[in-house]
Amino acid sequence: MTLTKGVAQPFLMELPKYQLPVFRHLMINLWERVKIFLRRAGTIILYAAIGLWLLAQYPKKPIGGLEPDIFYSYAGIMGRALQHIFAPLGFNWEMSIALIPGMAAREVAIGALGTVYALQGNEGQVEQSLRTIIQSTWSLPTAFAFLAWYIFAPQCFATIATVRRETNSWGWTAFMTGYLFALAYLAALAVNKATIALLA
Repeated sequence: MTLTKGVAQPFLMELPKYQLPVFRHLMINLWERVKIFLRRAGTIILYAAIGLWLLAQYPKKPIGGLEPDIFYSYAGIMGRALQHIFAPLGFNWEMSIALIPGMAAREVAIGALGTVYALQGNEGQVEQSLRTIIQSTWSLPTAFAFLAWYIFAPQCFATIATVRRETNSWGWTAFMTGYLFALAYLAALAVNKATIALLA
C-alpha cells in the first residue's frame, strides 16, 4: 500500500560481483557525468541570466528618475512587490529579485545578484564589486538568512518536475513545494532573529 497513485511494483535488482573499481573507468564515468551536468546547468543558467537581463532592462528609466535603472524595470517592480513578503527575513528588493531566477538553478543566484546590482566588467571585477556591495548593504543576520533560505527552499524546477513524474500527482507536488517554501521561510526567519539576538 502506498500514498501515491498506481499499483506498487516489486523492486528487484541484481547486484554485480563486488570488486575494486578501475581508476581509469572511474575517471571516464566521472567526466561523462560532469559534462552532462555542465551542459544542463549551463543551459539553465544561460536562459535564466538572459531572462533576468531582459526583465532588468525594460521599461527604461523615466526622465528625471533618481533611482538606478533597474528600479524602474519589470525586475525592480517584481522585487519591490516581493520585498513586502521577505522583509521580515531582512531581504531587500534586490535580494528578492535574485530568488526568482535562483529557482531555475541555485547556481544562478550570485549571477542574478550581479545583474540586479547592475555591475559591469569582467568576472573578477564583478566578484569583487559584488563582495563590496554585499558587505556594505547586507547585515550578518541577513546574509545568514539568505543562506538558510537556499538550504531549505526547493532545489530547482527540475526537482519539482521530477517529484511530479515520480508521484504522478499534482497534489503531492504542490504539497512538497509549499512545504519546502514554508520551511525555507521559517528557517530563514529563525536564523535572522537568532543572529540578531546573539549579536545584541
